Amino acid sequence: MDRAFSGVGLFSILVMGLFLLFVLGPIIGRGISAYVFRGTIEHRRFLLENFERGDSSRFEREMQAVREARRPVFRHLREFEAAMDESRELRSEYRRSFRELEEAVHHLIGPDPEDKAPVLVRKKYGATRLDQARTHLFEAMHEERWVPDPDNPGGALIRTHTPRGEHFAGTRLEPLFPYLEEHFEAMLQPGWTFYWRFLTDRSIDSHFFGGIGPEVLGTLYLTLGAMLFAMPMGIIAAIYLCEYARPGRVINLIRTCISTLAGVPSIVFGLFGLAFFLNTLQVTQTKSVLAGSLTLALMILPTVIRASEEAILAVPAAYKEAALSLGAGRWHTICTVILPAALPGILTGVVISMGRAAGETAPIIFTAAVSMGEPLQLFDAFSQPTPALPWNIYNLATEHEAVDQIRHVQYGMVFTLVAIVLILNITAIAIRARISSRLKG
Repeated sequence: MDRAFSGVGLFSILVMGLFLLFVLGPIIGRGISAYVFRGTIEHRRFLLENFERGDSSRFEREMQAVREARRPVFRHLREFEAAMDESRELRSEYRRSFRELEEAVHHLIGPDPEDKAPVLVRKKYGATRLDQARTHLFEAMHEERWVPDPDNPGGALIRTHTPRGEHFAGTRLEPLFPYLEEHFEAMLQPGWTFYWRFLTDRSIDSHFFGGIGPEVLGTLYLTLGAMLFAMPMGIIAAIYLCEYARPGRVINLIRTCISTLAGVPSIVFGLFGLAFFLNTLQVTQTKSVLAGSLTLALMILPTVIRASEEAILAVPAAYKEAALSLGAGRWHTICTVILPAALPGILTGVVISMGRAAGETAPIIFTAAVSMGEPLQLFDAFSQPTPALPWNIYNLATEHEAVDQIRHVQYGMVFTLVAIVLILNITAIAIRARISSRLKG
């Protein structure tokens, strides 16, 4: 029987490890691509123009060669557009395909320098990453059409891609397509990029460019704010329940309510935070980090109380009896004997609560989170809302207008959130281990 239980336990650990590898593997692999990737000259241009970051003289030399490589592309497009303006027949046949081609080329290498500068930032630059550039090159080289399925007449349409060069055969645009393939790298000058400032830069134009600095800072504000409120309240409540409260129906009811609150869905806490902290108490006039931290604190408070209570009850009774026999008062005994001995167990509950507070989305939707915003100063957190990683991950994955173009941002956010939770947990575990070793030694 002992061997059977040991085998089941090892098998469970193995399954859990494989599951974590299966889940975290793609997140880590694709999340790192937000920091390390093959960036094009458009990325270097963006950094130089918006953050004044980079070698301007080297960039100008590269850009000169890039302009020379791109000039024939824009010339072909302008000449064909002029031909369409002169010929109604040509315009009626190629107008739609030409506009699709022109849009794909602009996504690839940016707008024609001779045209009026676009207003939107996303229109000013071509593809900043090589993987995006290859996608836009494919869109420029192929025409997407939905046609009936030959194997299923009368059924659903299927998507097909046909070479766009065949459609423009015999026109002035025919030489453009082989030129795009042959001079692809010359027009973009790709190179390996370590964009570590993705962690600190603000986002520009709805996360088309830039980093996730405000989201990271907002997540830290909310997590630390929640722990600032929940830890003292939870530990004091646990001390009262273990050392001062007399056993009875009322205390049993309180413990039952605490355990029940630990299982309440997080969306309920979010609605309660909106109704109580914002609408009733009006701690702030609008969403704020303060209201979000208070809501998260209420959500994790039952976990902190239960973990602290179990840690205090696990302290040997001899510790308390020895302190009292030496003349120490109850409160002095709690502060100098019981709490230090229970601290490793209390920190375990804090670690679990911290990870949950950092990753929750529902409680902050109604109380603290916004989709876009600037990094908050510390004192602004008492009155202003903030972007936060959990909410922005959901928002970008479900509601962004160009969700496929910013997949690297979504995975980068998830990877960063997992890394933050792991770092917080590892830090708390290290502190706990150090305190435990001091108590033993």
